[in-house]
Formats: sequence, C-alpha cells, structure tokens
Amino acid sequence: MKALVLSSGGVDSTTALALAVSKYGAENVIALSVSYGQKHDKELAAARAVARFYGVRQLEMDLSAVFQYSDCSLLKQSNQDIPRESYAQQLEQRDDSAPVSTYVPFRNGLFLSTAASIALSLDCGVLYYGAHADDAAGAAYPDCSPAFHEAMNTAVWEGSGRQLRIEAPFLRSNKAQVVKTGLELGAPYHLTWSCYEGGETPCGTCGTCIDRAAAFAANGVADPAL
Repeated sequence: MKALVLSSGGVDSTTALALAVSKYGAENVIALSVSYGQKHDKELAAARAVARFYGVRQLEMDLSAVFQYSDCSLLKQSNQDIPRESYAQQLEQRDDSAPVSTYVPFRNGLFLSTAASIALSLDCGVLYYGAHADDAAGAAYPDCSPAFHEAMNTAVWEGSGRQLRIEAPFLRSNKAQVVKTGLELGAPYHLTWSCYEGGETPCGTCGTCIDRAAAFAANGVADPAL
C-alpha cells in the first residue's frame, strides 16, 4: 500500500511521516506540504529537509487564496499579534470555548479533502495527518478533534468509493507521547521547525514553542533543533 502524509515540517507531522515510512517503506510514502498564506516559509523549508532525510517524494501545493479572508494571526494579511502564552493559558481567557487566534478556519478540512484527491490520483490507500489530543483540548483547534476525524474519514472513505482512509495515529495521544514515539523511530527532529515566527531561531514564547519545549522535557531530552 502507498501512503500520503500531510507534512508541515513540525514535530507532529514529522512523527507521522516517520511512522508511515517505518510501516510502508520510503518508496511507498509521499509527503505533501501546503502553503496557506503563513507569515514565513521556515516550516516549508523544514518539510523539504525532512522529506530529503527519508528519501520520499515531496509535493507542495498553494491554498493561500482560500484563506485570504481570514484574520488568523498566523497569516500574512493579519495585523493580530501571535499570542505569547501556552494554548492552555489562551483558552483560560476565553469563556465561549472559541478556537485560539492561531486557528486557521477549517484548515485541516481543506487540507485533507484536497490531499484525498491527490492521494487517489497517486494510488494511495491511506492518508496520514498529525493531529493530537493537546490540539483538540478545549476546542483550541476543533479540526483536530476525534469527532472531526471520524466525520472526515467517513466522508473520504465513502467519497472515494471506499478506496482511501484517513489515519490520525496520535489522535488520543498528547504531544509528549508523540515525541516519545518519534524518538523511538529516530525521527529527524533536528530538521523540524515549529515556531510561529520566522526568525533565525525559535522565539520560545509562542504557544507551539512552549508546548514543544514541554514535550521534549517530559521525555527527558533536549530539543535537538535548538
């Protein structure tokens, strides 16, 4: 079987790619990265480096036009500041369970449906993405939830004539458990980029930097990308 993996260049998707390569072999895995109008291209460069590390075919697509109407703080057109606190802290300040400001509207829904078409065209039977439980907690990123995954998997399975299924192998794992899996698989975390800023080095203060640092610390190892 061939697998298509959504690869952002971060910890979670790199671990998903490592898992797919270990299961299907690099020759049967394709990485797909997406430009969606983000403020920097560091994560796309990281995704290319990870694909080269594994020797897998790397595809890229541009979906930025779809998100041009969004004021998400991650996007080029937004004047919002990227929050300098953990996701948990951000959610504590919201009383309506609304997504965090770094939620790109229905991004995973668009990514998965577009990737499904590509996967089918390339004879893939499975589509991987790296959603995990910490992202879904408190509706921070509602398109990372188990309910969303089950609905998308059903839609893609039925809409593909039951040829393609979606797998989110870390759906019920926290980020520390994702890192644990990746360390066991020898994932090239030294090549990854998670920071929402595009500086020379990670800022260390945005939500994803904070969560990444905590995940490596929970495993008793230093972040190899620092």
